Amino acid sequence: MRTLALRGGARVAVVAAEWSAAFGVVTHGRVQLELRDGEPGPVLGRDAGFWLRGTGVRALRNPGRRTARVRIVTLSDQHRHPPVNTPHTSANGHRRNDMDSMNDTGVLAGPASGQAGRTHPLRRLAGTGLVAMLVAMAATTLAAALARAVGVDFAIPDGGETIPLPGFAVVTGFFSLVGIVIAVAFLRWSARPAERFVWTAVSLTAISLVPPLLAGANTATTIALLGLHLVPATVMIPTLARTLRPRAD
Repeated sequence: MRTLALRGGARVAVVAAEWSAAFGVVTHGRVQLELRDGEPGPVLGRDAGFWLRGTGVRALRNPGRRTARVRIVTLSDQHRHPPVNTPHTSANGHRRNDMDSMNDTGVLAGPASGQAGRTHPLRRLAGTGLVAMLVAMAATTLAAALARAVGVDFAIPDGGETIPLPGFAVVTGFFSLVGIVIAVAFLRWSARPAERFVWTAVSLTAISLVPPLLAGANTATTIALLGLHLVPATVMIPTLARTLRPRAD
């Protein structure tokens, strides 16, 4: 017998081999089943029992903020069919009870993590996102410098000013941070964070293409600005989406 503890927002992948002869009971909080296709399944409350063998459930998730606990009883192959409290005779002739012979161990899972020592997903997402942000800033600034070298002036008629190269880095960094925050929110609260993030990020990128078209700049500047909006998107969106997808256990 062991206890699985899931902190608020935690997600732990279901390993079929570990649940083939296991029965779980929710003892504290609530536990949500994540179905085969990644869609959120039923939410189990306290004292609810469940058997995952053959169900296709791929993960357990804590939808609340307080730690949820699941008591997991695993039967050995030779004692899978008798009741767990049926006495058996050991090799030395002494009678024993399966309930007394089970080890009671604790397994603590952080948010979206089911293995001890595994990097916390939020920290992993933030670290990967910050690295991708720096790459996006450098790539956008370099692309802007190359465009300027071939004659694009980046002059905006309404303000009568030319966009400086550091301005591209600042704007790219700001909106990259916004993307990281959105990704963290989906990781924390969505059952399908990668898919929802990609849909949202692509939609926001499409909306961001509207201002350059309305700025009244010359054709070369408008095309360059449209391209510079796509450069950080091609860096940030795939990187964050890959990080949001659950890793194979």
